[in-house]
Amino acid sequence: MARLQLAIRRGEIVTGSQTVTADLGISGGKIVQIGGDFEAEREYDALGKLILPGVIDAHVHLTLAPGREQVEPHWVDDFTSGSAAAAAGGVTTVGNMCALAPGELPLEGLARYAELAARTAFVDVILHPILGEITPQVLEQIPLLLDHGHNSIKYFMSTPRFDAQVLGYLEATQRAGDSGLISLIHCEDYAILESATQRVVAGGATGFAQYPESRPVIAEVLATERAVAFAEATGAPVYIVHLSSERALAACVAAQARGLPVYVETRPFYLHLTRERFEEPDAAKYVGQPPLRESRDLDAIWAGIQQGVVNTVCTDHAPWSLAAKLAPEHTLARLRPGAENLQVMLPLLYSEGVRGGRISLARMVEVLSTNAAKLFGIYPSKGTIAPGSDADLVVFDPHLTRTIDGVMLRSNADYSVYEGWEVTGWPLLTLRRGEMLYQDGEVHGRPGSGEVLRRVATMPL
Repeated sequence: MARLQLAIRRGEIVTGSQTVTADLGISGGKIVQIGGDFEAEREYDALGKLILPGVIDAHVHLTLAPGREQVEPHWVDDFTSGSAAAAAGGVTTVGNMCALAPGELPLEGLARYAELAARTAFVDVILHPILGEITPQVLEQIPLLLDHGHNSIKYFMSTPRFDAQVLGYLEATQRAGDSGLISLIHCEDYAILESATQRVVAGGATGFAQYPESRPVIAEVLATERAVAFAEATGAPVYIVHLSSERALAACVAAQARGLPVYVETRPFYLHLTRERFEEPDAAKYVGQPPLRESRDLDAIWAGIQQGVVNTVCTDHAPWSLAAKLAPEHTLARLRPGAENLQVMLPLLYSEGVRGGRISLARMVEVLSTNAAKLFGIYPSKGTIAPGSDADLVVFDPHLTRTIDGVMLRSNADYSVYEGWEVTGWPLLTLRRGEMLYQDGEVHGRPGSGEVLRRVATMPL
C-alpha cells in the first residue's frame, strides 16, 4: 500500500464540475491520489468540511511603481504581508500588476518583479506587465513574453496616454492575441472622467458623497464597448478588470453571445457594497475605481456570476492605512483608491453567495480558481483538484461563523470595509504545493518559498 506524505481524510472535495466525499493523498507537493486505500505520514481529518482548490486572485497590487517607494503615504502591503493575507484567506496564487519604470521594457520590468517575488513571497505569483508608453521596442517584446513564462499584458483606458496612443494599444492587443496572450484592460474613459470630476469639484464638492458622479457609469460603458471592439477587430482575447455596472456587463454579454473572446472580472466591492456608503462620514475608505454602484448593478453582477458571464472574482487588493484614506489631502482630485480584500474574499463569497442562494458551490470554485487558472495559463497545475495537480488546497468550514474586524487582518491594512460583518464559512487550513501556509488562525508561510509561475498560452473558457 502506498505511503504518502499527507492524507486529508473524509472531506467533501469540490471542483467546478463535481463534488465527492473521499480521502485525498499528497506527496511531493502534488495531489497523487483521490479515494482508495493509502497510508500517510501525517493525517488531517476534514469530516464535515469542504476541500476547495486554492483561490487564484489574479489581480492584486503588492508592489509600488518604481520611484514611488519614498512617497508617503502609499499602499501598505508587499509580497510578504500580502502573502500572509492571501494564505489566511485561502488564496494560494496571486497575480501582481507590475508598473514599469519610465523607459523600462516589459521583460526588464518583469525580471525585476520576479526577483523580488522569489525572495519575499510565500504564495505563488504570476505577473502582469502594465504597458505605459507604446514604443516599437515595447511592441517587439510582446511576442516574446510567452517564451519567458508570461501570458498577459495590462493597460488603462482611464489615463490621457491611452487616447494619445490608441493605435499603439490596438497593435499591442493584436500582437498579444497572436502570441497566445490575454489583454487585461481597465475600462473607464479618461475624457469623461476628467470632465465629470472637474464639473463636480467646480460645483463645490468637498467630500466623497459625489464620488460616483465624478466617475459616472457611462465612462465605464464607453470604455468597455471600446474593449469589446478591440477584441472584435483583432480576434484577441480581452479581460475586463473589476467590472462594476449592469450596463457595462450587458456590453460584455452581447459580445460573448457573438462568440467574441471577452472575459469579465469583478471584485468583492461590487458584490457586497453600494453607493450609499458614500453618504457615511468615513466615505473616503470606500473609494475605488470604478466607484460603488447601485443595488441593481450589484444584483446584475451576482446574476452574471450565476449565469457564467462573469468569469472571475478577484480583489484588486491595494490597501492603505485608514489614516491615509481619511486624511484631508485625499480628495476627488487626488484619489487614493483601493482597499484590503485578500483575506475575506472567499468567506464573503461563500457566505453571501452560496449560503445566500445566489450562486452554486461549483460556480464559486469556477470564478475563484478554475477560470483564472485557464485564462492565465496555469491549468491544470492550479485551479482544480485532480491527480497530478499542485496540492493547492483549502480546508473550509462551511458552518464556522466569524465577525470581521481589523485586528484579524494579516494585511498591513489596519481596517476592513466589512468591519463588523458576520460571515459564515471560513478557511481552517491552506496548503500551497502541499506546504502548510495557514492553520486555525496562524500563518506559517516562509518568505521566498513562493514560486513565480511559468505560464502557457491563455485557454478559452
